[in-house]
Amino acid sequence: MLLLMSTAAVKAQEVTAPKFGKGLLNIVGQDSTWSMNFSARVQLLSGSTWFIEDDNFEYDRTNTLIRRSRLKFKGHLFNPKVTYKMEFGLSNRDMGGASAFTNNAPRFIMDAVLKWNFYENFELWAGQTKLPGNIERVISSGDLQLVDRSVVNSRFNIDRDMGVQLRHHITLGNSFLIREKIALSQGEGRNVTTGNLGGHQYTGRLEVLPFGKFANKGDYRGAALDRQETPKLMVAATYDMNKDAVRTRSNMGSYMETDYGFHQTDINTFFADMMFKYKGFSFMGEYAKRTADDPVATNLDGTATGDVVWVGDGLNLMSGYLFKNNYEVTGRYSNVTLDESITGIGEENQYTLGLSKYFVGHKLKLQTDVTLLDFDASPDRLQWRLQLDFHF
Repeated sequence: MLLLMSTAAVKAQEVTAPKFGKGLLNIVGQDSTWSMNFSARVQLLSGSTWFIEDDNFEYDRTNTLIRRSRLKFKGHLFNPKVTYKMEFGLSNRDMGGASAFTNNAPRFIMDAVLKWNFYENFELWAGQTKLPGNIERVISSGDLQLVDRSVVNSRFNIDRDMGVQLRHHITLGNSFLIREKIALSQGEGRNVTTGNLGGHQYTGRLEVLPFGKFANKGDYRGAALDRQETPKLMVAATYDMNKDAVRTRSNMGSYMETDYGFHQTDINTFFADMMFKYKGFSFMGEYAKRTADDPVATNLDGTATGDVVWVGDGLNLMSGYLFKNNYEVTGRYSNVTLDESITGIGEENQYTLGLSKYFVGHKLKLQTDVTLLDFDASPDRLQWRLQLDFHF
């Protein structure tokens, strides 16, 4: 029976195996009305941390884990102008965050989005996916230039959410490219099942590429692997308002529960970022700022619950050079200054030096970095990490 079913399946569609890094399987329907590319990727991470007190290094811990393990599906439905993407996280880090707000279930689904190019340069997205936020967050975790994203991203990014997005682009003259992206989303993050407890989230992003498109979408990939033959630049800005937000980091963080329900406040996040690449050189810069109308959650009697919105600003600067043997040296400086009177955290600095070897681009790479973490509110730390990344 299994053999008969397999034979029937082969007759019903065309199945091919792509080359390494392009997916595990390509399936095309017999009438070409649908397709599916199936791929998988894994990141194996090991790291050690030391506390620095009075110029002494005190060993803290070593941790080795599966940082990410993902299954990805993409293709088209009905016609090539209707595409989809699904991504599922299998590692404990991917699925972490189960709570009453996710029906006490692991957060397995990363992306489940349908995209419709309904008219000329207009595209409508619907489902759960990344919002058009800061560039470091939108770059896939599999295409990063260092082992992981910066502290600026972890404090301020707007991540994934359920909703709709409208995207458009226009080219002026021969190459001057402008891209506009707007989104309306639920405002409480991914895999939420309890409905909308606050207001809604509104996001707008404008990108300007004065020298035209980056080769191979290099503006949204870390490192200069595409070795742009001419200078390429993207400058962009994002404004995000989460109306009546109920979580401490816009659509992320803790829910601000009180004795009367949920504390609600408008949270505004602004990003300005850029990406520049030319041959083996790359530079990325980001600025982030978050404000809130009423950042401190209180009970009816005015006592603070302990939940506060992480308000403040951050700066992230990263540059790297890729040598002809596909080794890359990267440096990054990140600064976050939270409002200490509200958060009790204050200023944080990260100084990172990284080394990467790209065997098959981002699809097979080995990366290591060393970071000095400088904190106002706690002892400084030194962190070393080593990561192997492979994609089928």
